[in-house]
Amino acid sequence: MKWTAKVKEAGLPAGFHFHDLRHTGNHLASKSGASTKELMHRMGHGTMRAALIYQHATDARAREIASALNEVVERENRRDDDDGAAGVLVPTP
Repeated sequence: MKWTAKVKEAGLPAGFHFHDLRHTGNHLASKSGASTKELMHRMGHGTMRAALIYQHATDARAREIASALNEVVERENRRDDDDGAAGVLVPTP
């Protein structure tokens, strides 16, 4: 069966290309936490520029990062070794 017939049979939009499968797979790998280097290896790319195409900034990821940063700040604020600088995070030697 021809590609366009398979695309239609699968319920995909007209104009869907085979390369779209590669892009989707690598975008999902990126979302699952694959590093740029790992994406480069998966795709056979020799430069970061090509691999960065698959790493989309998203609002959901921005919220995940903000939440993780908040956890770090809260953890540091709970520490008992107060150096007297109220509200200032100071690394412990």
